[in-house]
Amino acid sequence: MPINSNKNAILVLESPWKLDDHDAHRSSVLPFVQGIAKMHGNTEVYCLNFYNKSSFDVALECLCRQKFDNTIVYVAAHGSRTHIGDVSLDHLLYAINEKSKKFNIKGLMLGSCFAGSKIEHLEAFIEGSKLTWCAGYSSSCYWLQGTMLDCAIIHSALNIEDEQYKTREEMEETFAAAVAPFAPNAVIGSNAKDEDVALSDSLQFVIQPEGRGFRAQCSSNNVFERALGYRLNEETETASS
Repeated sequence: MPINSNKNAILVLESPWKLDDHDAHRSSVLPFVQGIAKMHGNTEVYCLNFYNKSSFDVALECLCRQKFDNTIVYVAAHGSRTHIGDVSLDHLLYAINEKSKKFNIKGLMLGSCFAGSKIEHLEAFIEGSKLTWCAGYSSSCYWLQGTMLDCAIIHSALNIEDEQYKTREEMEETFAAAVAPFAPNAVIGSNAKDEDVALSDSLQFVIQPEGRGFRAQCSSNNVFERALGYRLNEETETASS
């Protein structure tokens, strides 16, 4: 079989959601991701389900068969501060870290509740990998809203040019454009105390530009500050209404 000539790939690893008692694998992020890929063009989508540690390892191994210019891994499952699905966050990050070095995985979207809680942990993981960015939520996250945000972030990441990977500011600008259409103070979920959490307090971005001397750093505040530049201010809105 010939090697695929498309430039980009999105590797989706998803665990069954069971959003209600009748959800017999009805809910999935896959149709959303496929829509993003079709809109962008030049992008392949590969997806497998995982149910535990061993099936996650098998799924990741099966999906990582070809090197693309830009590969994004999207892990979508229920999560906690320590696990995504039934896989420990440490094991998941380590496995993706190892694959990133051989298969040019540049980005990781963690579509799971609380997976972005440990920023220092994510920073340390990225510094040992070939990834340039990772995004995740530090609170719980509503399924539909979170999926739309995930797809907006993935779509923007597919548009990053080679030169933009070399500066933190340009990568922050890319993700700012992704989150700008979403209200930063909108409730995206709740914390461990069941208190409402705003999107800008939950969604975390860790960025490590390519090149010597760069370290992985949390850029969430900068991303949301830059996003303001994409919105009409209240005075402009009032004048135009």
